[in-house]
Amino acid sequence: MDNRPSRHRLVRIPSSRCEPPGQRRLLIREIGGALVRIGLLTEGGYPYVSGDARLWCDRLVRGLEQHEFDIYALSRSEHQEDEGWVQLPPQVGRVITAPLWTAEDDGVVYGRRARRRFAESYGELASALCEGAVGDTSGESSATEADRFANALYGLAELARDEGGLVGALRSETAVRALERACRAPGARQTARAARVPELLAVAGHLERALRPLSLDWYEDDGLGAVDLCHATSGGPAALPGLLAHHFCGVPLLVTEYGVRLRTHYLADTESPPAVRSLLTAFHGRLATETYRRAAVVTPGNTHARR
Repeated sequence: MDNRPSRHRLVRIPSSRCEPPGQRRLLIREIGGALVRIGLLTEGGYPYVSGDARLWCDRLVRGLEQHEFDIYALSRSEHQEDEGWVQLPPQVGRVITAPLWTAEDDGVVYGRRARRRFAESYGELASALCEGAVGDTSGESSATEADRFANALYGLAELARDEGGLVGALRSETAVRALERACRAPGARQTARAARVPELLAVAGHLERALRPLSLDWYEDDGLGAVDLCHATSGGPAALPGLLAHHFCGVPLLVTEYGVRLRTHYLADTESPPAVRSLLTAFHGRLATETYRRAAVVTPGNTHARR
């Protein structure tokens, strides 16, 4: 049996869907002993054969056999996709995948109003990354910056939903100029003010990749809007679709930190210039803060993550 997913179809960012043949059963939306439809959100993990925390996710899905799972998986590479999936149990109703490693510009050209919306939201997001002390989670200033980041993030998501075109906008000169203005603005951190053009381009490129989930077609009534609960198997990109499902559809979010993504970023990014490290650390920190603020429950996946 060929267990590889079908090739992606282009929507905003290409995604593929796989469902068992025949009509899917209707679910009773109750919690506590009755059937619950769970949207399991993964990044570089389950159901791929080489996925992170694959065994843990498989135990989770098989152990909750009384419930139904829709798997929403972000892949990390073409090689990972070609390796295929693990054998899925019958309680998996469908699998929807999208590549985090590539994205095609959908060709949408923004008009004046859409350009203004993008410039405002991206500029606010950039300002939230440049101001305040990195890692500072105390005080009114920190709460203000967290709100600023969240409003900008959802503003970009709403633009992607209304107009499309976000991938191209995030790659545009407009984005780089907005980032540069934020770095040069009064109140920006010294490390941000020191960013040169190559460093600004590196940060803008990272933000474009990190924000690709905003352009997915997952946040409709027949997608994550139809589940009873989103369960993100980590923070970072895996949790981002859960944040948007909560924002657009009111779906509650559960996050399990099997490997703490913020700590992983701190440990992995050791060779980038200080300005790049500072801005990307701020981004991942702001995203983690927003994830923890919106999640109904955050649980550690193991003792190491709990510590």
